[in-house]
This record gives sequence, C-alpha cells and structure tokens, in this order.
Amino acid sequence: MHERKNLYIDGHWVAPVGTQFFDIVNPATGVLFGRVPAATHAEAGQAVAAARRAAEAWGRTPAAERAAYLASIHGGLLSRAEEIARTITSEVGMPIKLSRRIQAGLPAAVLESYTTLLGEYAFEERIGNSLVVREPAGVAACITPWNYPLHQVIAKLAPALAAGCTVVLKPSEVAPLSAFILAEIIHEAKLPAGVFNLVTGTGEVVGEYLAGHTDVDLVSFTGSLRAGRRVAELASGTVKRVTLELGGKSAAVVLDDADLPTAVKTTVGACFINSGQTCTAHTRLLVPEQLYTEAAALALSTASTYAPGDPLDEQTRLGPLVSAAQRERVRDYIRQGIAEGAELLTGGVEPPDGLTAGFFIRPTVFGRVTPDMTIAREEIFGPVLSIMAYRDEEEAVNIANSTPYGLAAAVWSGDPQRAERVARRLRAGQVDINGGAFNPLAPFGGCKQSGYGRELGSYGLEEFLELKSLQYRA
Repeated sequence: MHERKNLYIDGHWVAPVGTQFFDIVNPATGVLFGRVPAATHAEAGQAVAAARRAAEAWGRTPAAERAAYLASIHGGLLSRAEEIARTITSEVGMPIKLSRRIQAGLPAAVLESYTTLLGEYAFEERIGNSLVVREPAGVAACITPWNYPLHQVIAKLAPALAAGCTVVLKPSEVAPLSAFILAEIIHEAKLPAGVFNLVTGTGEVVGEYLAGHTDVDLVSFTGSLRAGRRVAELASGTVKRVTLELGGKSAAVVLDDADLPTAVKTTVGACFINSGQTCTAHTRLLVPEQLYTEAAALALSTASTYAPGDPLDEQTRLGPLVSAAQRERVRDYIRQGIAEGAELLTGGVEPPDGLTAGFFIRPTVFGRVTPDMTIAREEIFGPVLSIMAYRDEEEAVNIANSTPYGLAAAVWSGDPQRAERVARRLRAGQVDINGGAFNPLAPFGGCKQSGYGRELGSYGLEEFLELKSLQYRA
C-alpha cells in the first residue's frame, strides 16, 4: 500500500498535527491502495507562512535560474514517468496506455514549455515615458481536482514558479499520490525552502482556509461549479485574484458536409476518454436531422469498441469511474435521461458483464435528446453521450450555446472556412475544428459558468503576474 505519513512544508517532510488520514481506493477493485494525511488549518497555516517568507527572494530570482529549477523538475518527471502513470491509473482508473501519454506525458510537456518560455518572455517593456514591468503576484494557492491529478497541478505550478510566485498546493484528497511523487522530485531538485508546499485536506477545511487567508495573494482553482463559487466568495473578502476552471457541457457540431464517420468516431472518443471524467468531454453530438439515423448507427458501432475492463491491461480502452459515489451519480443521470424521454440506444445503469468489483459503468449513448433535458444541460462526468438533431446551422449554434457552460466545443465540416465561421459563434474557450489536436501552448479556460482566467502558455503565466508602471520624467 502507498502510505504517506508526512506533508511537505518549508522544504521538509513534516508530521501532521492531526491523526486523520484519507484512504485511497483503487476504483478498478474497490481495494485500499494508499493513505495520506488529512491536513488541518494548522498545517495549512504553516504552509502559507513558509510561502510568504520565501516569496520575496524567489520573486527576485533571475528568470534563468527559475528555468534551471523547472528543467530539473522536468527531468525528475521523465525519470519517474512509468511510476506516475501506474499510480494515477490505480487512483483514477484511466487505462494505462492513456495514462502514460496523458497523465504522465502531458504534465512533463507542459513543464518543459515553461522552461522554454522563460527564455523568451518579456517581463518588461517600454511604452512612452513608462517602463511596464510584470512582477510575481506573490503567494499562490493552487487547488486541483482528481481527474487529471498531476496535469492540473503542473498547469498551475509551472507558470506560478516561472512567474516567481511561491505555491501552496492542495490536491484532491481522492487522487493525491502523484502530488507526493512531485514533492519528492521538487525536493531532489533543491528548490528553495518554502517555494513549494504540499498540504492534503478537504476543500471545506483546507481549500476554504487558503481561499480566505490574508497572506494568500492569488487562488487558482479547478473543480466543480459549486466549489468554485465558494472559492470566489471567500477570496472576495481579501479582494485576491482568482482563476476558476470549472465544468463543461461541450458540443460537437457536425455540419452536413462533414466526414460523418470520422466526426462521430472522434466525438465518441472525446466523450469516453477517462471514462467521461473530463471537463472538456464532447458529451453532446449535434447532427443534421437528415443524418441522424446514420450518425446514431455510427455512434453505436464505435461505443461497442469501448468495453470496460482492467485499466492496467494494455488493451483496455475504458476504465472504471473514480468512486462508488461518482458511479451512482452517473447512474442517476442515466435514469433521468430515460425518465425524461431520451432514447437509450446502448448502455444503462446495469453493471457491465463480468465486472462485479470496482466502479465500472456501461458506455452509454442516448438518442433523440432535446435541449431541455437534464442530460443535455448538466455535466454528468461519465461515459454518457447525448445525440441531438438540428434542422439548420442557426439551430445548431443555438443548441450548442444553450447550456450554462462555455469551456470547449468542436465543429466538423468539409469546408474549413465554414467550420471556422461556426466555431467563432460558439461561446466556448476552446473549439476543435475537424479534430484539431490539443495545444499546450494555447490558452485553456472557459466563459459563462465554466469560469474565468486562462491556463497554459504565456496566457497561463500572466495569470500569476502583476503589472506595474514606472513613470519617468521626460
């Protein structure tokens, strides 16, 4: 069992004051996999104090030196990549082949991008008689979710450190073990004491404490809409800066001139990745009414290739949900879909054949879903696809924009100019055109109730910087 007894504060592994621990359960087996401390206000306060003490010196550290530390941490991530992938697969349930590429590979790539960016980014510029400087915001509290546990940490930590901020990290208590591996790597890289601190605790105890702390200058949060609202409320008491990346209900708009088989196959994949536990999952497939029957058949054919199985098996494409509670939540949404009149084409609430242990669910596809249905409006966070028909392009755009969220979307068309025209009308922070690949240098984030602020690339760096104008006498 992977048991961690200490927290990482001020450059040292520190025994917690309390005696409570979080049990980490392998979602594929339901068996205890690990245990980490449950921090209290005392440990969180120590972490904030350490970050505050280190903030001025770290903020004055030259960019080249900060880049060297990031490069060292990057090397540590590469050297422990297989361990990271297997750990996250055992915490979250993502199939191991995907974990190697996404859960371990993507964080390393993002970190490397900031090492490069530090050699190129202009922290100062002259405008008339002013010198505009970009300075670190100070102490950053980074609060991260369980579905992509290391990637979401690195998407905050890398730009924070690159900007010259010190960090207090609170990872999700559901999947925290990769954060401890990262802390070991950071310790080996000899990052100055207090620049990085790790405290594991609940959002209600540690997360809320950090969000309201007077010595925390900035909060970067990824998680649920409910928790994001609470973070913003608490942060407003000290008027600190907040970045929120919340939920999504992404639409894939397939136009009548698209390559339909490719569009449907790719959309199903984008819906089912990480068992649907992805904020950008393309969970709504919008197709022209005249292509609905063909699209539904293609979706069923593709869904049949996602048989749930052991995520450590190299051939598995669909793992379990992260917990029993998450499985029941998804089942409730499936029941609502049926009750509200959606056509259940495949899947359902019954356990997959032969999988009596773990938190598995059948890949599910609903047809004839309408915009007013719950499954068309709310984030399910499971492998559940809703197929929706539209009459014309105008209606497609209206349906795509009809949810409270605005994180991601997709457009498919045989005419790139037409696809871009429609993409520009979608209210989402990121729109894939004809299967465009994820770009770790492009801004990531959303609008409406998907949050505000951006991560990745120079856009993510700037979230951790403050602007100052030095006015010179002419």
